[in-house]
Amino acid sequence: MSETKSSRRWWALAVIAAAQFVVIMDTSIVGVALPKMQAELGFSPGNLSWVFNAYVVAFGGLLLLGGRLSDLLGARRVFAAGWGVLLVGSLVAGLATGVGSELAGRAVQGVGAALIAPSALTLLMMLFGANPRELNKAIALYGAAAPAGGTAGVFLGGVITEYLSWPWVFYLNVPIALAALLATPALMPRAAARSGSVDVVGALTVTGGLAAGVYAIVRAPQVGWASAPTLLVGALAVVLLGVFVAVQAKRREPLMRLGIFATPNLAAANIAQFLLGAAWVPMWFFLNLYLQQVLGLSAFPSGSALVPMTTLTMVGMIVVAPRVIAKVGPKKTLVGGMAVLAAGLFGLSLIRPTGSFWVDVLPGSLVAAAGMSLAFIPSLGIALSSARPEEGGLASGIVNTSYEIGSALGLAAMTAVAAANGADLLDDVVALTEGYSAAVVGAAVIAAVGAVLAAVSLRTPRAPAEPERQIVSTTR
Repeated sequence: MSETKSSRRWWALAVIAAAQFVVIMDTSIVGVALPKMQAELGFSPGNLSWVFNAYVVAFGGLLLLGGRLSDLLGARRVFAAGWGVLLVGSLVAGLATGVGSELAGRAVQGVGAALIAPSALTLLMMLFGANPRELNKAIALYGAAAPAGGTAGVFLGGVITEYLSWPWVFYLNVPIALAALLATPALMPRAAARSGSVDVVGALTVTGGLAAGVYAIVRAPQVGWASAPTLLVGALAVVLLGVFVAVQAKRREPLMRLGIFATPNLAAANIAQFLLGAAWVPMWFFLNLYLQQVLGLSAFPSGSALVPMTTLTMVGMIVVAPRVIAKVGPKKTLVGGMAVLAAGLFGLSLIRPTGSFWVDVLPGSLVAAAGMSLAFIPSLGIALSSARPEEGGLASGIVNTSYEIGSALGLAAMTAVAAANGADLLDDVVALTEGYSAAVVGAAVIAAVGAVLAAVSLRTPRAPAEPERQIVSTTR
């Protein structure tokens, strides 16, 4: 292979890693900006979580469709289209003047991310799959971009919100997307389109069902759990998800082959990923609000306060978790990690109205970060290694979807818990703290349940020979 061609492949990897970085950054960068967005755009405490959920529901619900389109239309074409959609969504979100336009922009961003993420991984395999040694290095760099994006999002969100204004957390995507669109034709390999059908009904029903379920949970504390709106929207969610399952069972080329869940450990590992998202994201969301609305930190110090936690998560995933897995095996690492995460969350639930970062936030957040980094990698590795080699792409799409949907539903449920315990009283720091604390207790219970389920449901698998080869998926 010529030196020029080899160099071009590594430049292509830089663009692919940037894609992973931006997709994850866009989930975390809004956290520090939430209080200012709430004040300027008129979000209520109940619907503020939709700034996050609109992105995640669209992203998670359409990931399988994005992978299917990448296979049919060619990864390079779908990768470029994803950047174009993300650019449009970022402009809409940044220019928003009200709740509706902001949430629409975030949903469009999620659609773009759902096109970018699976096609990026396909392009990486096309570029480096023929050389196992280079593939290991490429996947390690790609994997590191995920926690790096989460860390950068927290810090950049604070800097931008403090010294510019909150719309710039979205405008930041515009030059990155333009650069990626210019680089893609020159650097990315072509892939011929192939024949096949697209399960549009499946994509629409799973995304609509998840959105309806999240909406019902978020709105229930305001309108009542037994009210007609809650019951009707909840029933709609059940019907749409039921239609999705029925369609998948009958189609010759479904988005998700249901039989894959009969594979030993695959369902259990995906449940673990679902519960990790459901525990981690509510903690991250309410910790942002506690730092600003209770402790009174401005945007930049608030973003900086979360950097130790996100940095430890990144280092733990890349350096520590693979070594622990190699020593004690993935099942014990996963169970222990979820137990440590639960302990860290219980510690964070002790936050006080008159607390401080050093006592109320830092110790618990570091324990939670250690637990997350230990639990995330083995649950992902078990899910990927459990599938047949020819279904590795499907397994990767399912596990990504499990985490994202767990994030959305967990945040919706904990938003309801927080509101029921006083988090809707914005002028009362005692009530706010009690609401946020209750939400974090709920997240801790989810993590503890995850540890127990993993302990009883997972068969003891072989430890991967090279755990660093496992693909690091989405986390904040």
